[in-house]
Amino acid sequence: MFGIKSLFSKEDPVEKQIIELLSGYRSAIFPMGIQSEWIKQTNKESDCWQVRIELPFAARSQTALIQSYLAEHLKVTTNIVLDTQLPEAYKFKKIKHIILVASGKGGVGKSTTAVNFALALQSQGANVGLLDADIYGPSIPSLLGLVGEQPTAKDDKMLNPMEKYGLKSMSIGYLVPAENATVWRGPMASQALNQLLNETDWGDLDYLIVDMPPGTGDIQLTMTQKLPASGAVIVTTPQDLALADAQKGIAMFSQVNLPIIGLVENMSFFNCTHCGEKNHLFGQDGGNQLAARHGVPLLAEIPLDVNIREESERGANFIENASPITEHYTYCAQLVSSMLFLQSHDNQGVKIVVTDD
Repeated sequence: MFGIKSLFSKEDPVEKQIIELLSGYRSAIFPMGIQSEWIKQTNKESDCWQVRIELPFAARSQTALIQSYLAEHLKVTTNIVLDTQLPEAYKFKKIKHIILVASGKGGVGKSTTAVNFALALQSQGANVGLLDADIYGPSIPSLLGLVGEQPTAKDDKMLNPMEKYGLKSMSIGYLVPAENATVWRGPMASQALNQLLNETDWGDLDYLIVDMPPGTGDIQLTMTQKLPASGAVIVTTPQDLALADAQKGIAMFSQVNLPIIGLVENMSFFNCTHCGEKNHLFGQDGGNQLAARHGVPLLAEIPLDVNIREESERGANFIENASPITEHYTYCAQLVSSMLFLQSHDNQGVKIVVTDD
C-alpha cells in the first residue's frame, strides 16, 4: 500500500505534475524554484496528496502561498507541510550563520528590529540565538522581559544562555545590574563582548543574531574582524540624518569586506487610525534610495506603530500575534534566510518528500 522510492514515479502523472509545478514555482523567497531530491510515499486509496518539503532555509509560512499555487494548477487536493533543516555547514562553533544587525546611530529601533527579526526567524522553523553586543546600553533583557534575571553556569568556563519564547540570548545586562553604568574603555568592552560570545553554551544554532551597538567604534571592528559573520543587516529610518549615519555603517562593513545583506527601514510610515492613509513622518523613500545606491535589497519597511512599542516595553513576543505589522518582520526573515542559502550553498537544492494518503 505504501511505497518509498528515491525519485518520483514517472508512471504517476499527478506526482510528476506536482514536482514540475514546484520546480517552476517562483517568488522572491524561491527565485530558483523548489529544486530538490524527491522521495515518494503513496497510498492510492486516498484523494488527498500530502506534500512534505524540507527547506534549507526558514520560510515555514510560505506554506499557504505554495498551497494556493498548486490549487490553481491541479485538479486534486494537496496538503503542504514545510520543515526547516539547514545544511550542517558551521560558521562558528555549532552556529551555521551569524548575522549582524547594525545602524550608524542610536534611536532608529535597531534593538527592537533585532529581537523581532530573531523571533521571526524562529517562527519560520529555525533555531535562533541573540547576542546583545551593546555593552554600554544593553536592551535585550528589557525587550525580552528578562530584566533582573541571571544566567546559570554550565561549568567553571561556560554560561547557559537565557531562554525566552524558545529564543536563546546573552547580554551584559544579565550580569550587571540595570541601574549600574558600564564605565569601560574600548578594549575592556571588546574583551567583555568576546567573553559573552565565546563563553556561552549556544548549542546548535541555525542563526545567531548580533544586536550591534550604534556607531563604528572598537566593538564594531572587533565583531566584524574576529567573527565569521555571513553578513550585516543595516537598520535606518527615512530621515536624512539617520541615512547619513547608516551610510557610515555600510562604509565600515565594506572596509572589512563584510557583505551587506540588505537594509531595513524602520518607522517608515504611520497609518492614520482615522482615515487609514499612510503618513511619511520622517521622509519617504530614503531607505530605498540608499539600498539602490549600494545594490542591496530593501528587506522591509516597518511602520511606526504603537503596538510595536507596547509589546516591546512589556517584553512580549510580538511575532506570535500574526498581524499585517508582524508580516513585515516575517517576510524579512524569510528573505534573508533564503538569500544566505543561495549565496553560501549555490542553490544545491531542497529535499522534498511527496506522499499520497
